[in-house]
Amino acid sequence: MTTSHLGRLAMAAIIAAMIIVPVIQTSEESLNLVSLILIWALFAIGFDLIFGMAGMLSFGHAALFGSGGYALTLLVTKAGVGFLPALGAAGMVGAVMAFGLSIFALRVSGLFFSLLTLALAQLVYILASTKLRSHTGGLDGIPGVPRPELFGIDFYDNRNYYYFLIVVFIVGLAVMALLRASPFGKALQAVQANDVRAAQIGYNVQRLRQCAFMISGFYAGVSGALLASLMFYISPQMLHWTTSGDVLIMTVLGGKGTLLGPILGVAVFEVLKEKLSQYTQHWYGILGMIFILCTIFLPKGLAGLFARKAAGRPGDAP
Repeated sequence: MTTSHLGRLAMAAIIAAMIIVPVIQTSEESLNLVSLILIWALFAIGFDLIFGMAGMLSFGHAALFGSGGYALTLLVTKAGVGFLPALGAAGMVGAVMAFGLSIFALRVSGLFFSLLTLALAQLVYILASTKLRSHTGGLDGIPGVPRPELFGIDFYDNRNYYYFLIVVFIVGLAVMALLRASPFGKALQAVQANDVRAAQIGYNVQRLRQCAFMISGFYAGVSGALLASLMFYISPQMLHWTTSGDVLIMTVLGGKGTLLGPILGVAVFEVLKEKLSQYTQHWYGILGMIFILCTIFLPKGLAGLFARKAAGRPGDAP
């Protein structure tokens, strides 16, 4: 069995498991956990478009994530916009924010790119916490973020909202799979492999990176809006650099550059976080040690195990 076939089977199994979760799980805690996994997985596959496909390490995605959440909250609660249009607008706000960041950040590369995205994102966090607190609620945040009202379905029921998240996730996953397999995705891989040669054969490297950044920002904005709606609350903490750090850890843990890897990484991260936090308040340190060990012994992430199984261990074939 090839790696691609095994990856498709694993993806199908994950989606099937997510669909039947409400049937086999009756506790609100379990349902909330899997809802968080869906939202963060959508965020992670968007982040991996620039990290795993284009080779750009961004620490600014927290700004895109939180901006999407604030956009939906303010549009629905203050402007009276419907939930679905506001959700689309949240994605667009994330994309526009990504465009703004890219104007400055793409002038440099490597470590300087990462540090510049971090600095710009922290600037957004400080503005939301202080100067814009009349709109953002400051550190107190904004409670009462609504959920959709569609077809007479009560989405304030966590089970119904979970199915809504599944639909959004599957659509986002399908679009990302098409993007990665398209000429655009192949061009991003060429840019990551050797940007100088990619430019020599006619690719506009900066334009490709900027487009990838904006698409990733759209995913981040939608994810942030969904999380705010799930929690009925939003605060500047969503804009903090630690949010960018979390999605980075999730992606590396699962396996960057793959569609399956970020999903696996999010699932493992959230489950470990849930379990460890029940026993100690120092769960982040333990999770960090686990991440270090996985980085050493699983350099290609959890998805690398599937690839290794599909290819066979050395010595299996003559």
